[in-house]
Amino acid sequence: MAEAQPGRFGSQSIPHRAGTGFKTAHADAILNDSYRTGFLEVHAENYMGAGGHPHRILTRMREDFPLSVHGVGMSIGSPRGIDPEHLERLKTVVDRYQPGLVSEHLAWSTHDDAYYNDLLPLPYTDETLAHIVDHIDQVQNRLKRPILLENPSTYVAFSQSTIPETLFLDEIARKSGCGLLLDVNNVHVSTVNNGFDATSYLKSFPLERVGEIHLAGHAEDVDDTGAPLLIDAHDRPVDDAVWALYAFVIRQTGPLPTLIEWDNDVPEWPVLKREAQLAEDVMKNEGERFLLGARHG
Repeated sequence: MAEAQPGRFGSQSIPHRAGTGFKTAHADAILNDSYRTGFLEVHAENYMGAGGHPHRILTRMREDFPLSVHGVGMSIGSPRGIDPEHLERLKTVVDRYQPGLVSEHLAWSTHDDAYYNDLLPLPYTDETLAHIVDHIDQVQNRLKRPILLENPSTYVAFSQSTIPETLFLDEIARKSGCGLLLDVNNVHVSTVNNGFDATSYLKSFPLERVGEIHLAGHAEDVDDTGAPLLIDAHDRPVDDAVWALYAFVIRQTGPLPTLIEWDNDVPEWPVLKREAQLAEDVMKNEGERFLLGARHG
């Protein structure tokens, strides 16, 4: 198990700029735009087939833009272990496109032969920590590179948990040598849903291990008691509260590769570009000048 090296993730082929989740419908608009997005990120599972139109387009985009690969189906937290066939498919994608970053989620989505269309949370215990570290070792050894692990969005907490989430992530990174992907929207969603303070959470987060940041939109709802409930929807602009938390992080870290995630009700390219430009503005000013409502300015 290697000791993580702060700052090593994303420091080479992924610039410390804003990037966007790539949708094939945006390809022409991105290529023809004078604004050059910092990087593109794709979900690995969308490119696990052998060929076809998506691969042709991504191969073209890879000529002009750095690429990050984000996995959603590895189920690193599953007690049954890593699916070797899924890992081989991921390796094929990584070998084919040689992305600057590869990332996955701190979550599970499989049990025996069942596959769930969601990223489910875990109890934070010593036992869970040990098997997640083992699973990350398997992935990194097969890919022959470190990965980033993303903090989850949660809606309930496990009574069995004995380790704070930020310490849990820090221990995973320290013991496995992986880096961390800080999803700021997930922080906001989780802290509102579970009734704790987002700034305090971020103050305890091991920011020196962060190789990439995600920003996304969320939906607002209420639970059965009438309390606020946020849903990690990825279907709208980044909320002002999330922008403020992002600015807080950037004041601590300086610029880092930052992705605008928008996976549902995807808008036209200029809308995504505007969100990326806002992130670049925050990084340029290192979080010192963030104006609420800047999206409309």
